[in-house]
Amino acid sequence: MAETDTEKETCKAKDCEREAYAKHYCRKHYRMWTQGEMPKPRYKICTGEKCRKKRFRGSLCEEHYAIAHGKKGEGAAAPAAGAAPAAPAAPAAAEPSASA
Repeated sequence: MAETDTEKETCKAKDCEREAYAKHYCRKHYRMWTQGEMPKPRYKICTGEKCRKKRFRGSLCEEHYAIAHGKKGEGAAAPAAGAAPAAPAAPAAAEPSASA
């Protein structure tokens, strides 16, 4: 029983026999885990191809979220831009009526 009290826990990373430091990882693997470099990272990461950034909204990081939702915003902006030239055309049509 005395042996188990003095024995130190080892790192839970595969093939690592170092002493556990935090979260059952040694210092090296704990640092890698906090930086998202371990197979099971600390944070959920972006689902974008080869992207290892922390998720921002849904399953995407801030950058990929902006790209995905920027395309939708451009589509909505196009009809608004088309409506803007129509507004000045109406006053132009009113001017010839006033002079007639």
